[in-house]
Order: sequence, then C-alpha cells, then structure tokens
Amino acid sequence: MLLSIDWDAFSGPRELVFDAPIWGTRDREEDRLAAWRSRAARRGGAGWGALEDDFPLYPGWEALAAYAGAPAWVTLSHADAWAWLERFPGEDVLNLDSHHDLASFSGDPARLRPGNWAGLGLRAGLIRQYTCVYPAWHAGLPVAEGFDLERTGAELAPLLAPELLARVTLTRAASPGSGLPDPAEVRAVLLVQSPAWTSPAHDGAFAALAGALRAAPLAPPLVRPG
Repeated sequence: MLLSIDWDAFSGPRELVFDAPIWGTRDREEDRLAAWRSRAARRGGAGWGALEDDFPLYPGWEALAAYAGAPAWVTLSHADAWAWLERFPGEDVLNLDSHHDLASFSGDPARLRPGNWAGLGLRAGLIRQYTCVYPAWHAGLPVAEGFDLERTGAELAPLLAPELLARVTLTRAASPGSGLPDPAEVRAVLLVQSPAWTSPAHDGAFAALAGALRAAPLAPPLVRPG
C-alpha cells in the first residue's frame, strides 16, 4: 500500500477556535502565511508561539519515523499527489488526514485540487482502495469531518459514483498514533505540509519528520519565518 500523511492530521485546532482553517479555507498564498500572522496578532503575539494554545501539535506524529527506509517524498500540497500516484499506479492508499480529499463542494469537480485528488485518483484507476484515517483528536471537535463518520459518508454520497464509494473507507484513529499500517506493508510515503491549514509553529517538527524519512521534494515545503 501507499501511505499519505497530511500534516493537518497532527497540526490542528482545539475545539471551538472560531478562526481555525479546518472549518473551511482556500489554499492561496495569503492563506499559507498572512492568515497565520493575523491569527497570531489577534492572540497578542508577533511570533508563532502565540498560536500554541489554540493550535497545538497533537501527539502521534513521532511514530511516523518508523517508515524511514521506504521511498518517501515531501510536498507542499496534496494537489501534487498525482505525480506520486503515477509512480505507483493501482495501489491501495491509506491517507492520514483531517479531510477525506475525495470531492470538493465547489468549483470544477474535474480540476485537480487538494480537496479532490483522492477521488480523481480512484476514478482514473490510480488508486485501488482508499482509506482515510482521521486523527483521534477529531472525536473532540463536533464539526470536524472525522467526528461523525456516518454524517461525513452521507455528505459524500451525492458527490461520488456508487462504484467509487464502494472502494472508500472512512475511519478514525482510536488513540494518537494508532491505526498505522505495518511498515513492511508500505511501498512508498508522501508527506504533505498543507500550510494553509497547519500552524507555522510546527514547521520545525514537520522538517524533522521529513528529514527522518529522507523524503525527496516533489515541491519544496514552505519555510515560514517566525
């Protein structure tokens, strides 16, 4: 199988953080840096440390170092995943993510974006079976996708053809770091920064994980100064 890791499965918000991007944001240049500066300023700080109370780095990401040795790539956005899938066509994909990435609710559904790469990969035959593993902390965020899997599945039903839905599994990790595949079963790894959704305070940890995995860049991650 292929293992996809979106950093927003670990760099996320606490419950009821009104300006958290998990509730819905675009992926523009201003969303990746300027929006985070505004969030820090609203919390009274000029540095990224002001974000820590509302935007923690959840545990469990440290366990991902177990996949060192598998071919690995790092990139800025899941929109870059297509080049990764084309290297290993027809494999099962397990995606650790705060979003299912199967369909977008607006815009051209055929245009490759971070929110629909997996659905388009299923349709093109690049993905055989797709599993999205939401992080354990979604259990505490009632409006997060991974809080109510039945509700999320119902939202997907009109957006994906039945034959594609039959190849999809949505689940949530029972605890931090659980639900991970055996490293011996993982053929390749993709690590995605998603800076529009992940706190700049955690860029150092992200870089450390990419280094531990010896991940080659598909697109260089964003370096956001403090």
